[in-house]
Amino acid sequence: MPSRLSEHSLTTALKQCTFPVRHKAVQQRRLGTGILRSRSLHTTIPCRHPRLQKSGISGHDVNSRAKAIGTSSGSQSAATAPIGTGEDYNIAIIGGGVSGLASAHYLTRELPYAKVTIYEASDRLGGWLNSKKVNVGNGTIVFEQGPRTIRPVRPTGLATLDVVKTLGLESDVLTTSKNSAGAINRYIYYPDRLCELPHPSVGVWNVLWTILTSPVLKGAVSGFLFEKSRPRRQMNLEDESIGSFLTRRLGSSDIVDNLASAGLHGIYAGDIYQLSAKSLMPWFWEAEGKYGSCWDAYASYNIPTKKDRQLVKDLGNKLGHPLTERMREASVYTFKGGLGTFANAMVTDLRQNPQVEFKLEQNIRSLDYDSEADAISVRTTENPEPVLYDHVISGIGAAKLAKVTGEKLPSLATIHSVTVMVVNLFFDNPDLLPVEGFGYLIPRSIAFEQNPERALGVIFDSYSSEGVDSAQGTKVTVMLGGHWWDDFSGSEYPDEEEGVHMARAILKRHLNIDAEPEKVLVGLHRECIPQYNVGHQQKLITARDDLMREFSGRLSVVGSSYTGVGLNDCVRAARDTVLALGDGTNGLWRITGLEDIGKPVLVESPVAPGSFQRPPSR
Repeated sequence: MPSRLSEHSLTTALKQCTFPVRHKAVQQRRLGTGILRSRSLHTTIPCRHPRLQKSGISGHDVNSRAKAIGTSSGSQSAATAPIGTGEDYNIAIIGGGVSGLASAHYLTRELPYAKVTIYEASDRLGGWLNSKKVNVGNGTIVFEQGPRTIRPVRPTGLATLDVVKTLGLESDVLTTSKNSAGAINRYIYYPDRLCELPHPSVGVWNVLWTILTSPVLKGAVSGFLFEKSRPRRQMNLEDESIGSFLTRRLGSSDIVDNLASAGLHGIYAGDIYQLSAKSLMPWFWEAEGKYGSCWDAYASYNIPTKKDRQLVKDLGNKLGHPLTERMREASVYTFKGGLGTFANAMVTDLRQNPQVEFKLEQNIRSLDYDSEADAISVRTTENPEPVLYDHVISGIGAAKLAKVTGEKLPSLATIHSVTVMVVNLFFDNPDLLPVEGFGYLIPRSIAFEQNPERALGVIFDSYSSEGVDSAQGTKVTVMLGGHWWDDFSGSEYPDEEEGVHMARAILKRHLNIDAEPEKVLVGLHRECIPQYNVGHQQKLITARDDLMREFSGRLSVVGSSYTGVGLNDCVRAARDTVLALGDGTNGLWRITGLEDIGKPVLVESPVAPGSFQRPPSR
């Protein structure tokens, strides 16, 4: 199922331009052995079959299943285990980023007796979560080289909060209030100045005045008012770019180039005329296809899917009143020490579990399916001898996975990722910024002379992440590159010195900040954000079929290449995959992680769209 998180982030800004918006784990116990035990995450107790083979299905069903997916049944292991315990199972996780760590976290809760091995190519864990604590003259600051905050959005964000509570991190949570400047004040740089986006808190008349007069919102009123009257797409159109979709529906490219492209720079660092409407705006895509208009289906916009309702049912009450109340008032949250605290807490918890083993600086050489053992063979460049695992969860990027599986997953090789340079700067003057707010994004439409560095946006960290730093001053982050650098080769990327020079040039031109920074940190993150370009969903459907055919459902995929690039998306995908592995759904232990791809997200309202009448009976 496609993620609604990025779609919500983009459409929130668009909706604010047309009408006001209403703001609306039992503690785990360790036994003497150190093995983590917990109550099942499921709300219903699975059926207890007597004793089953490792495949979780009868010998007859194993042979039938193998025949159906085009593999030989081979010799099934004689070892048996009660369903749901994971006794004697060996599971490997490829990648020690947030997706891999979250998968291991849930495996130790759902299958506490399973042996879990985590392979990581580098010498550190946490992936793109990378917080650096820096001493300055009057205290300490935290530079974030990756994500800096988490949105507590339901339902997907509940999975992350579930991990937060289980790890006992509630006291480390730092929230930014919905009423703070960092939540309310957001800007677009266009054409040569900061343009503030309207927010309901300033009042209806101020919102309307901003919509009518702001250059960045040109075309918004007519675009939304007449969306219903515009013709629907051709029914044989299987996908198109967000830029093309919004231009058709809004009747003009102004709002697309000036506002929507900036929003996608902030989320994906991507090109709005390449990113897929079907994958990133699934509700709107389905609404047009079904009703001919997004307005006509708006009554169904906030109706959750069955799977989302189940997630809320499973976790909504479990989180507890204090945490949920804090999140209700929060725009975003982080942790003392930065977002790296979240990854570090998972690592610390996993290292205390004797069933978990970390293998750092281990580059995966190949992943193959062994039909005789009904297992996945893992080889590393450091150890060419194959090691067999009952199941493997891959948390690495799609293109990397395609490479280590040979030519078995060709569709994943075509999922492109962009490179972003992140430049953190700290100034000892706390009053440098001309405005208070979250920061600003830069659309594709501004003139080259206003953005020759090809920056994506500037985050005002002093306002967006409250309470992280003890030092007084001004902290900002400049993001460079993304799709603008798609044609660069390795030698063409700027080095650290050039990155600082480019970031300071942006701050001087846009904000008139010419001060010398006290501290800087530069990171070039190669292929860090996967691009869900046109045709992405079909690529995943093809990959799902290839995974089942070539790996017999013993290899699952999670991570930012598939169902969402945000931290919440990755944690939820890990949870969903582990639950599917352990509860017998879709055949015990035979799961790809892509089972929900292509499922509809538009849930019909009991009131007929556009009419406020009961829909006709079917």
